[in-house]
This record gives sequence, structure tokens and C-alpha cells, in this order.
Amino acid sequence: MPTRYAIIGTGMMGQEHIRNIALLPDVAITAIADPDEGMRAAGTTVAGQHGFADLRAFSDFRELLSAGLADAIVVASPNDTHFAVMDALMATRLPVLLEKPSATDASGATTLALRAESRDAPVWVAMEYRYMPPVARLVEEVRAGATGRPKMISIVEHRFPFLTKVGHWNRFSARSGGTMVEKCCHFFDLMRLIAQSEPVRLYASGAQDVNHLDEDHGGQRPDILDNAFVIIDFANGMRAALDLCMFAEGAYFQEQVSVTGDAGKVEAVVPGPARFWPGGAERVSEIIVSPRADKAPRREAIHVDERVLRAGDHHGGTFYQHERFLRLVREGGTPEVTLHDGARAVEMGAAAERSIRDGVIVSL
Repeated sequence: MPTRYAIIGTGMMGQEHIRNIALLPDVAITAIADPDEGMRAAGTTVAGQHGFADLRAFSDFRELLSAGLADAIVVASPNDTHFAVMDALMATRLPVLLEKPSATDASGATTLALRAESRDAPVWVAMEYRYMPPVARLVEEVRAGATGRPKMISIVEHRFPFLTKVGHWNRFSARSGGTMVEKCCHFFDLMRLIAQSEPVRLYASGAQDVNHLDEDHGGQRPDILDNAFVIIDFANGMRAALDLCMFAEGAYFQEQVSVTGDAGKVEAVVPGPARFWPGGAERVSEIIVSPRADKAPRREAIHVDERVLRAGDHHGGTFYQHERFLRLVREGGTPEVTLHDGARAVEMGAAAERSIRDGVIVSL
């Protein structure tokens, strides 16, 4: 019997999950749920194009849960619905892949993490950037000692503005958690993963300087940040910096992640989605290892299966994450990204939003 998936939320990210699940062996998508008729139809169409025509579509996710059609659930609904959806899912025994952020505020994310401790089935928070092949390779190099004792982490994301979504929910901090939560929880999660330590202090500076300034949605103006610098101190003495710009889609590489230690530096450079690049051409990511002693950087192209690249906007990360989640569903075990991890990332994002708003250093 194939492993049966149900998707809650079939907007842009829900459809990416459908395309990536279709690349897995012996699986089926048996149900989708979305209150928006257009997104429901789009999700049904995408699923049908990938061989999952025999599914049921629901307007209410609670009806989907009652139907008993799934062995695992993927939650990809808007951020401000995550807490309510997970509140209902906690009572089930279904494994869940929950899109980041786990909630829009630290309190909600922490509440979910505490409730998951007594839940029989696992909840995995979807942090696709961990699973991008060049980023995963960077982590491997750091763990193998390429930097010596790591001291500094730098993450740069220079990219396109937020895309248009149903109800423009991602234009408003009240619904998304703010840019530092919605977008940057990925990076705060990566920092914790690399540092293997907890953040203790954070300072951020940012603004909404360019994007969405002339938009009006029912009398409301977008209030989300489009650029920021964030500096974080970790308990083990490491420090990390984030440089985010969301009006820099002309950059060849979208992400640049580097770790520097007493013996060297490792960098991963990752291009953005091909569909936003002239001609739709895929670009190759790279890993660069720069030992202090040799002063001879070694560059290596990191090739990713083009079918995997075309299935989403996260340079293969969504697919490789799904491979591991499917193994968890079938064999059991512990999620690689827990609700505790998700809560810490939200906490860091919320602290950055506060630091920018109030001009203060935030202790964590």
C-alpha cells in the first residue's frame, strides 16, 4: 500500500509539496483542503498532473481529518492558521510536516512545542534551507573540521520581494509574524544548527524602504520589512550575522552562507529559483573551502537533479526534506526539526522584529 498524504493549504507552497511528493516512491496524495475555491482547484489540478487524480478536496480541514484518508499530513496553510490547525491535529495520531513558522509568535510556538511532548506521533517543522544540498554540504564540512573551531556565521539573502498570495496575508505582520519570523526563521534555524548552541543576545536594524509602499488592500497598507541586518550572540561564544535584502533579485546568487573558524572558512553559494531568472535557466550552486594555512580556496560545483530543482523554489531542499520525513513516517523515530526547534526560530524572529521596532538589544 502506498503511503497516503493529505495537504492542508494548497497555495504556492502546498503545490510545491505536491510536486515533490510526486517524486517519492510508492506514495499517493489522497486529500487536500483549502477554504479558497481557486486554491482548491489549483491544488487538484497540480495533483492530477502528477498522477494523483483520485483525491478528495475539502473546504474545511476538519472534514479532511474526519474522513480518515491519510497516513501523514502536510500543513502549508497561511502562517496565522498554523496554531488552530495544529490544535486540531494534536488530537490525532498522524505524523505531521508543518511548514515554517510553526506559529506567528513565540508564545504560540512554545505552546505547540510543549504539547507535542505528550503526543504519540511526530511533528516535523519544515525548514527547507537545511536540506539544500550546498547548505547541507557546508554543515558536513564544518562538522568534519574544515573551519577548525567555528567562531562566526554569516548568512546573506538578496532576493525578490514577497510574492502575491491569497488575501495578501504575507503583506501584514499581524498575519505572517513579520518578515523576521516569516522569512528569516529559516536562517535563525540554520544558525542554531551550525552553532550547536542557543542564542543569548540579539540586535537588529531594518525597515520597509522599497517594496509594497504603494499597495492598498482594503484600506490597509503593508507593514512588512524588506531589508535588515541582524547580529546574534550564542551561549558558546559564537556569533552570527544576517544580511537580508528583498529588492535584490538581480543578484546571481540568492543565498550566501559562510562559517569561519580558527583554521579556515567554508562558504555555500546558492542561486535563486530558475523561474525568476531570464530564460528560466538553472544555475549551479557551489561550496568553497578556504583553509588558512594553504591560502588556496577549493571550489566545487554542487549539482542537483534538474527534476528536483524544477519541483520547487528551494534548490532541492523540499524534496530532500520529504525523503527524510517519509522515512520517519514509515519507520518511526524522531523528527530532525522539532517543534522546539521551530519555537526557537520563531522566538529569534520575534526578537529581531522587536529590536528593529524599539531600537533595543534583546536578551533571549
